[in-house]
Amino acid sequence: MEQRVVFGVLGAVVAERDGGSLALKGPRHRAVLARLIVARRRVVPVVRLVDDLWEDPSPGAVGALQTFVGSLRRALEPERPPRAPARLLVTEGTGYALRAAPDAVDAWRFEAAVADAVKLPAEEALGRLEEALGWWRGPAYVEFAREGWARAERARLAELRLQAVEGRAAAQLALGRAGEAVADLDAYVAEHPWREGAWGLLSLALYRVGRQADALAVLRRARVALADQLGLDPGPGLRRLEADILAQAPGLDGCGSSPPPPLPVPSSWGSAPDPAPRTPEGLTPARPACEDQVVQAERGSGGGGGEEPRGPHLDAAAQVWTQASAAYDRAVGAGPRARLESAVGLMRNLAVTGGGGLEAAREHRMAVVAAAEETGDVELTARVIGAYDVPAIWTRADDPELAERLVAAAERTLAALPRDPAYDGARCRLLATIALEMRGTHAPRGPKAAREAEAIARRLDDPALLVFALNGTFMQSFTRAGLAARRDGIGAELIALSARHGLTTFEVLGHLIRVQSRSALADFRTADEHAAAADLLAERHDLPLVGVFTEWYAALRLAASDHRERAEAAYRAAAARLDGAGMPGLDRGLLALALLSLRVPPSGADPHADWGPYRPWVEPLALLEAGRRAEAAVALDAVPEPPRDLLYEALTCLEASAALALGDHRVLARTHARLRPATAELAGAASGLLSLGPVEHWLARIETALRAPGRLPDTGDEG
Repeated sequence: MEQRVVFGVLGAVVAERDGGSLALKGPRHRAVLARLIVARRRVVPVVRLVDDLWEDPSPGAVGALQTFVGSLRRALEPERPPRAPARLLVTEGTGYALRAAPDAVDAWRFEAAVADAVKLPAEEALGRLEEALGWWRGPAYVEFAREGWARAERARLAELRLQAVEGRAAAQLALGRAGEAVADLDAYVAEHPWREGAWGLLSLALYRVGRQADALAVLRRARVALADQLGLDPGPGLRRLEADILAQAPGLDGCGSSPPPPLPVPSSWGSAPDPAPRTPEGLTPARPACEDQVVQAERGSGGGGGEEPRGPHLDAAAQVWTQASAAYDRAVGAGPRARLESAVGLMRNLAVTGGGGLEAAREHRMAVVAAAEETGDVELTARVIGAYDVPAIWTRADDPELAERLVAAAERTLAALPRDPAYDGARCRLLATIALEMRGTHAPRGPKAAREAEAIARRLDDPALLVFALNGTFMQSFTRAGLAARRDGIGAELIALSARHGLTTFEVLGHLIRVQSRSALADFRTADEHAAAADLLAERHDLPLVGVFTEWYAALRLAASDHRERAEAAYRAAAARLDGAGMPGLDRGLLALALLSLRVPPSGADPHADWGPYRPWVEPLALLEAGRRAEAAVALDAVPEPPRDLLYEALTCLEASAALALGDHRVLARTHARLRPATAELAGAASGLLSLGPVEHWLARIETALRAPGRLPDTGDEG
C-alpha cells in the first residue's frame, strides 16, 4: 500500500511519510514546497515562482527551479517509476501545483477544526480546539517570515490561532471551568492587549471563581490598553460587563436566572463584528447543577453598524453606540474623506501594537493613500499621507518597494499643494514622510527634505510637527561615519519636547536614540539609563515593540563586557523575539551578523547562513575562510559603499577586514577615509545591537598595513 505524505507548516515546514520525516535537501527546496502549499492546490506559474523565490533571478533560475522540483518529487514519491507522471507535485501548463489532500496539511486541518468547533456543543468544541491548537509547533511558515508570498497566509493563520484560543476559553466558561480559562487567558491578554474579546472573557472567568476585584481590575487594564494603543474606549460589551460586575447582576456567575451581558469574542464565530459582539454561536452550554447560564451567540449583520444586541441588558450607552455607528456609516457612505482619515488614524495606532498590527498597517497604508489620491483632493491626500506619524528607530525600510511608492505619492502631493502658508503644516508632514521613507539611501533628497521639514516645524512652533520632523532628521543623520554625538542631541531634544507635551511614543524614540548614540560613544552607563526609561514607558503604555530593541541592547552589553557565551545566547533569544514582530528590515540577517561580531577580527563567516542584505560585506570573508582567495578578491572589488544607516561603520569594518587579509591597499585607503571621522566611536554600536570594537583599533591596523599613515588622504569634515 502506498504510504501517505503529510505536510506541516504550523512551525518550520516539514514533510512526513508514515510518521518519519522526509529529507528536504535545503532552504530552496522547502521554499518551493511552502510556496506551493500557500497556493492551496492551485497552479503557480514558473515565472511567479522564480520571482517569489529569488530577489534578483539569474538566467539559470528556471533551471534551478526545475532541479528543486525534481528533487522534491523524488522525496515525496520515491516509489514512482521513471518517466511516470507525478501525482502529488504535478506540472500543469506553465506551472506547478501540489495536489495534497485537504487533510494532508496541518494548516488546512486547523482551519477546518476551527470552523467545525462553531457547530459543536461546548464539550466537543473544547476538545476539538485543544487538539487543533496542539498542532502548532511555532509561528506558521516560520523560516519564511520575511517573504512577501507568505505574509498574508501567515497573518491569516495567526488570526485563526487567536480566535481558537479565545474560542477555547469561551467553551471552558460554558462548561463551568472558569479556573482553567483564567490560567490560559491571563498570559494571553498580556501578549495580545488589543483583543477586546479576551479581556471580557478573562474578567468574566475571574468573577466566576470569586475574584470580583481582579475582574474589575482587568477591565480597567483593558480600558488603558485600548486607549493608549488604539485611541478607543471599550465597546459596549465590556462596559456593560463592568456595570454588571459592580452590581453583582443575577446570572453573571452562571447560576442565576438572568443571562450575563454580551461579551466581545473572536470574529470567526460570526460573519462580522457586532457593535456588542457575543459569545460563539453554536457553543451549547453545559448544564451543571445550578443550570449555568452562558452568553448566547448572535451573528452580526455584516453591515456597518451590525444588529442591535438583544436582551434585557441593552442600555442607553449601547443604543447610542449602535445608533452613532450607523449614523457614521450613513454620513460617510456618500464620500470617502472621513473614512480615509479615520482609517489612517487607526493604522497609525495599530503600528505600535506589535507584529500583527505593524504588518497590517504596512499592508494597507498604500491602499489608503491611493484611494485618497483618486479623490483628486490634494489637501485630503496630504493629510492622509502625513497623518501616519509613527516613530521609526531602525534605518532600513521593512518594505523598500512600499517606501518608494510612498515617497512618489508624497512628492506628487507636495508639488500639487498650494503655495500658501496655510498649508505649511501639511507640507512639513509630507517632507518628514519623504525623509523617513528615504532612510538608508544615498539620495540627497532625503537630507534636504529633513532640513526643510525641521525648519517649517520650528517656525510653526508645533511640538507634534517638530517631533515628527526630528524623526526625519534622525533618519537622515548618516551622511558620514562618526555622527553619534549629533544624533544624541536629537534624542535629547525628542525626550524633553515629548515629555512636556505628552507625546509618549516619541519620548520612547528619544530614549532609544540615546541608547544607540551613547553605545557608539562607549558610554554604556548612560545608555543603560535610557534603556530602562524606554522599558518603563513601554510597560506603562503597552508598547511591546520597544522590548525588541532593549533586549538586543542587553545582548550588546554582554558582548561589550566580554561575556561572549552569554552574549551569544542572548542574541539568539533576542532574534527569536523578532519572529512575528513585523520588522523584516531589522530581522533579515541580523542574528548572523551579531554572532559574527562576537569574533573580532570577524571569523567563522558561514556562507550558508542567512546574511540577508549584509551578504555583500560578508561574502569576501566567507570565501577567504573557504580558501578561495581569488574569488574573495573579486567579491571584495564588487562590495558597494554601505547604506547610510546605523550599521555603516560596522559594514565598513567588515570590508576592511577582508582587505587586510587580501592586502588590498586601494580598499584599505577608502575604508580608512570612511572610518576616520568615527575614531572615538565603537564600530556598529550606533545600532544599539552589536559592535565590532573600537574604530581606532581598526584604523591602527589599516595604517600598519599601508605602512604610510602620514600620507593617507585627508577626508575633511563634510556632513
